[in-house]
Amino acid sequence: MRILLVEDDPSLAAGIRLALKPEHYTVDLLADGRQALAALEGNEPFDAVILDLGLPGLDGMRVLEAIRRGGNRVPVLVLTARDGIDDRIAGLDAGADDYLVKPFQVAELKARLRALLRRSQGQASSVLEARGIRLDPATHSVSYRGEPVSLSRREFTLLQEFLAHPGRVFTRDTLTRLVYGWDEEVESNAIEVHVHHLRRKFFPELIRTLRGIGYVLDSPVPDRAG
Repeated sequence: MRILLVEDDPSLAAGIRLALKPEHYTVDLLADGRQALAALEGNEPFDAVILDLGLPGLDGMRVLEAIRRGGNRVPVLVLTARDGIDDRIAGLDAGADDYLVKPFQVAELKARLRALLRRSQGQASSVLEARGIRLDPATHSVSYRGEPVSLSRREFTLLQEFLAHPGRVFTRDTLTRLVYGWDEEVESNAIEVHVHHLRRKFFPELIRTLRGIGYVLDSPVPDRAG
């Protein structure tokens, strides 16, 4: 899952990125409200946004209002030091999906983010199941027909995207941005290699190649663990 973190406090931003890395999230960081708005109004494929309100360039509340006016429904978790009830109501009314007041515990941030992603996908549980595969983001575990399967961090992220969006066609560029984000060097055939490894670890028909277009997980809507 790819997360956009918009936070201008360098130490807090670094701490959040460090905390989310073991959770198999790809985290891209921006510290300016105008840059965040440009990214969210573009074609960047983010699964969720963690948005500070007190930003330079453009206040986070204005960023939130602008993307909602534009029809962008990406889940947004607001981070702020503004803890008054009126501030919380204003943030939720502007289109925030959840609200976390600073200072906060990292465990709560992770739990709220999981819940946000779960709700955005219409799930009662964050666990994804399809065709004998079970992926649990909370425990970072994957199994196939009851047997554990070891995946690299990027293989896990790629499989999670496919399982969360069965039938969706992903271009290679989209998958590259979802798995690697902005800051990492990427080999030209990296996605092909990851897809090959997933097919080998599960079964060859798991992910279908649409030549010249991209990849798709051909599956009925996966069972949701309740």
